[in-house]
Amino acid sequence: MLRKTLLATALGASVFGASVFGASVFAAGAMAQSAIAAELSDDMVKIGVLTDMAAVYADLSGDGSVLATHMAVEDFGGSVLGKPIEIVSADHQNKADIAASKAREWIDTQGVDMITDLVTSSVALAVQEVGREKNRITMVTGAATSRLTGESCSPLGFHWAYDTYSLANGTGTAVVKNGGDTWFFITADYAFGHSLEGDVSNIVKANGGEVLGTIRHPFPSSDFASFLLQAQASGAKIVGLANAGSDTINAIKQASEFGIVEGGQNLAGLLMFVTDIHSLGLNAAQGLFMTTGWYWDLNDETRAWAARFEAEAGKKPTMIQVGTYSAVLSYLKAVEKAGTDEAGAVAEALKSMPVNDVFANGGTVYPNGRMAHDMYLAQVKTPGESAGDWDYLNIVRTIPAAEAFQDPAKSGCALSQ
Repeated sequence: MLRKTLLATALGASVFGASVFGASVFAAGAMAQSAIAAELSDDMVKIGVLTDMAAVYADLSGDGSVLATHMAVEDFGGSVLGKPIEIVSADHQNKADIAASKAREWIDTQGVDMITDLVTSSVALAVQEVGREKNRITMVTGAATSRLTGESCSPLGFHWAYDTYSLANGTGTAVVKNGGDTWFFITADYAFGHSLEGDVSNIVKANGGEVLGTIRHPFPSSDFASFLLQAQASGAKIVGLANAGSDTINAIKQASEFGIVEGGQNLAGLLMFVTDIHSLGLNAAQGLFMTTGWYWDLNDETRAWAARFEAEAGKKPTMIQVGTYSAVLSYLKAVEKAGTDEAGAVAEALKSMPVNDVFANGGTVYPNGRMAHDMYLAQVKTPGESAGDWDYLNIVRTIPAAEAFQDPAKSGCALSQ
């Protein structure tokens, strides 16, 4: 079936297997390999980007993740094993049922081999299960819940950019050690918020702090007045925002209107992105601690990649978007190494390869699918410290991968036992 391919593609045949006139064992192996090759995505590799195109997380994933996928395919060379690479994308509307239905449709009717981004934890959990059922790779870069590589892990599921455990380890630990030892959580009422609140609560308590209360808000939400009033009444030193995207932006803006900080409490944005700081402005965001897996101004390589992205997107990339680039690039390298896009073989290759690219240096893929890499504790600059647009963060500390991410043996994933 003729298909339109995106980006540069290379035509030609990829030859697998060997002569049938050999030793019986060798011949059997060659026949099996030929069978795999015959199922190679209708003579192409097809990648699906399933994301939020228009709602609460569109700015930090969305079209930017699609662009990053195109950049990865272009940088890989436009083809793999002599076969073209096609990219498809869709909006899951942050609904798990819509996402799962689209994933099944892609796999059953369009031959999609790998699905990535999957921002929103309920979406990611649902599509990872579809991948398990349909024998397809999923590479989550947008969702945060640590359940993806914990009790809900899959032999074909990978979690790439960050997770709630690493966010808790970074921001939670730093804030408690800085004197913020009593907390009240305002939490998005779905899998991501619950997971982030739980992981940060554990870190707070482990470091001698106390959780005074929590309240959960609908996802998404625009009015945080009643939640902020309860946070004020708690007397907690820290109001932890266990949400993301426009929910976090709205909460911080309304906290300013309520005089939360002026009243002696401090905010902790537990999942924030450079695009959030851009939306808020430094006057509102200055001094906030945040944990990130990547920042555009880390070194010459990150600055150059971010400039390429910005030339197309009109803004700097988030860690989700560059994480998607890394996941797609790693997937294509794994297909090349495995000699096939059969999911089990590609998963094995992914877990055997280090990750070295603009996103991660020396990244390691654990048996549970967690890609462990250095994380960064950052603090938002004051207006006086910033040299201009997008110069928003001071990197306070590099958190080594082994510290940032949970020991896979303690994750609850059967693959790590």
